[in-house]
Amino acid sequence: QVELAESGGGSVQAGGSLRLSCVASGQFYFNNCMGWFRQVPGKGREGVASIDSDGTITYSDSVKGRCTLSQDNAKKTLYLQMDSLKPDDTAMYYCAADTCITSSWFLTHPDVLEDWGQGTMVTVSS
Repeated sequence: QVELAESGGGSVQAGGSLRLSCVASGQFYFNNCMGWFRQVPGKGREGVASIDSDGTITYSDSVKGRCTLSQDNAKKTLYLQMDSLKPDDTAMYYCAADTCITSSWFLTHPDVLEDWGQGTMVTVSS
């Protein structure tokens, strides 16, 4: 099992930036996909960005151009740099990891992913 620990959430004004981090430990393998999802009360988890073992990155249309996903394999850490934040970005952000086919598949199938962190809250005020 993989343990995931997120950090970096907080409260910012619209137009601001945050960098989220997710550190993996336990039985983590580099053939896993990793990614970020977000959830607001009453809705399912929405994919934000993901990366597969080939380094291919997929972004959701809602964050494309405003977010940058990166990975430090030596530190087993996944980063999500979020810029030009909007109030609609307000959500609990979760990190996930699992074996996968492609990063795009990973991003669109949160219901079947096994390993999740506890989440970090992002609040964007107008």
